Formats: sequence, C-alpha cells, structure tokens
Amino acid sequence: MARACRVGAIAMRFLHAADVHLDSPLRGLDEYEGAPVQALRGATRKAFAALVQLALAERVDFVILAGDLYDGDWPDFNTGLFFVNRVRELVRSGIPVVLLSGNHDAASRITARLTLPANVHALPTAEPGTIRFDNLRVAVHGQGYARQAETRNLAVGYPAPVAGFFNVGVLHTALDGREGHAPYAPCIVDELVGRGYDYWALGHIHKRESVNGGRHPRIEFPGNLQGRHVRESGAKGCLLVTVDGDAQAVPEFRPLDVFRWETVVVNAAAAESVADVLESARADLSDARDRADGRPLAARLVISCSESVSLSLASDPEQFRADLRGQAGGDVWIEKIKVAPTRTARAEEPTLGEDAASELRAVLDELRSHPEDARAVFAAGDCGKLVNRLPPDLRAAFEQSWDDVFARTLALLQARPLESAP
Repeated sequence: MARACRVGAIAMRFLHAADVHLDSPLRGLDEYEGAPVQALRGATRKAFAALVQLALAERVDFVILAGDLYDGDWPDFNTGLFFVNRVRELVRSGIPVVLLSGNHDAASRITARLTLPANVHALPTAEPGTIRFDNLRVAVHGQGYARQAETRNLAVGYPAPVAGFFNVGVLHTALDGREGHAPYAPCIVDELVGRGYDYWALGHIHKRESVNGGRHPRIEFPGNLQGRHVRESGAKGCLLVTVDGDAQAVPEFRPLDVFRWETVVVNAAAAESVADVLESARADLSDARDRADGRPLAARLVISCSESVSLSLASDPEQFRADLRGQAGGDVWIEKIKVAPTRTARAEEPTLGEDAASELRAVLDELRSHPEDARAVFAAGDCGKLVNRLPPDLRAAFEQSWDDVFARTLALLQARPLESAP
C-alpha cells in the first residue's frame, strides 16, 4: 500500500516511550544491607522526569506514551499528581502528550479519576480514535484498554490514514506473542503494515525491539523506561524519532534509567581455586560497571567453573559473597550468585559408535523376524532375571501378563525401527 503521507519539507521530532510503571518497586535488593533504598524507590519517577527534560532539551513536537503509565491498582494519588506536575512543565513549550491506557492502567484507580492537563490527550477506550495536530500535519490513531485482559485484536479496527498527514498508530500489544508477557491485543505485523500508517508506537513489551527492521513503516517497541528487576536488564529509555520530508521516521534510542540491572556471565572454567573465580568475577563486574555509564548497578552473577571449584564455593558461599561485595565497589550490588558447574566427559564412560549401533540394529532386526527367539531372550535374558528377583506374588502376577508385555514390546520394535546414527 502506498504511503498516505507527504509532509513536504517539514521535519519533526517526537518522543516514543512506554511502560513507565510509575512508583513500581524495584525488586531483588530488599534484604541487601547498604542498598540505596531511596534511589530504588524513586527510580521510576526520576526516569520519567528525565523523559520530560529530554523533551524540553530536544524541543520535540509531541510525546507519545504507549500504555502502562501506572502500575495497577495503586491507591496513592500522589503517583498521579507527580505525573500531572511533570507534564505541565511541557505546556509552556507547547509540547502535547498523547496517552494510551494499557493493561496496568486499566486496573488503576488513578486512571479513572485523575484530571489531566490540557496538553495531555488520552486516546479512547471504547473504540479506536484519532487525535489530529493540524499545525504539524500529524494524525495519531489508537485505542486504549477499558479492561485489564484485552484479548481482542484492536488493530483491525483502527481508522484509515489521514491523507497528507504523518500517521502514527499507538498500540499496547504483544503482537503474535513475546516471552514473559501476556498475549494482549494480539495481531501480526502484516496487519500493522497494511493500515498504511507511517509509524507504529507500540508498548507492553519491556525489551526494546525494532519489529520491522529499517523498513517503512517503522514498528517499534521502546522497552520500559526503567528496569525494575534483573529480568529487565540493560539500558532502558525511550526513542527520539526524527521524521524527514518524505515521512521517513528514524528512531534513536536514548537511555533514561537511573538504576541499571545486568546478568553477568563469568566464565571461570579454567579457574583452579576460589581465588581465581573471585578475580574473574571482579573483572567481569568491572566491565559491567563501565557499561552502566555511571549508574548504580545491580548484577546477578552466573559463574561457570569446574565441579571441584564449585564444591569449594558451596562450602562457604557467604564468605565468597562477602569477598565479592568488598571488591565490587560502592556503586555495584550483587543481586544473586548462581554457580553452574561444567562437567567434563569421563574416559571410562562408553559411547555408542557406528559399529555398535549397526550391531544393535542387526540384533533388533533379527528379533523382529523371529518372534520366538525374541520371546526366549525376554524370558532367559536380563529381563527374565529381573522377574525372578521379584517377590513371589508380584512375579506370579507379572508372568500371567507376560504374553501381553512381550506383544506390546515386539509391536513397538516393529513400529519404531532404530534410526541410523548421525
């Protein structure tokens, strides 16, 4: 389908963010002595405040929040007041905000009762709607969630693009499914492309993903604004989207998180002692701290080492954890340590080569061809010896059903011939 938009020589920029989850707690360091409790509690607010400051600094034309601004049924209206006060900072610069409710917003008491500033435009929940900015020649289409579990395909009902405008679709969706996320508002990429829009601003998936690659239209998940636990690791933030005169959108990731999570894999397979493992872990943690760009870091360590060294670690895990914490530095916290012993093949463990496999296939073929010989093998071989070791009452019961056991086993052999070795 041809693009519906031509914006001439006008270029514009906007921010695309999603899954702010204001005041959602950061989990995993609750019992950590010396953890930055206040920084953890205020991380999502600080990340959102950084989003507002980015909008002002870049002088963007508008901001899109693609769902889950809040974090469910929170009774504290201070969360909503914080949001209102921050977005009011955009009024003086004439920056509008387009808001879409997601599954967590639908469960929120704040969402239903909060009065929004004049520069905040909420997309409808009863049916798809369009918000037009005629001065920008921009049309934003979308439908929010009226209920938490939205299992309908909302995208199929989105309106046609507005001719001569830059058309943005906003949708809180798992598309055709994403690991760790409920399959809400399911749809496929071809359906989004077929709407004829110029950009799709998606939310719900907390990992950044460019779904359609660099092709038109750009279909983007920005990820969430602030990681809340170790499964939301790496840099988090929003997309700064620049639109050229031919309606080509180019998104650029901007990190806004104030606290970073990361899983650090420590390859200590060659380590001969706990001290060697400690040195490897210290070096890998140092690299992770550098990648955090000055942010406090919470790390989960997954250590791969020999079985003997892993046993030494297991003998005094608290000492190892304390030593590692001491070397990690004041801005690094160890969320958890997991040890994965590497197992080496033992020379005495036999492997089944092609010659042995060929011999086994020949024996099975012989048993299939001569059932009576097979019966003798069952009765006189190892299977028969096992039966003879059973208590008398169980042995009698088993022997009564021997023919049935043999018949089923023979049928299985005939139906499932042994495959050739690779």
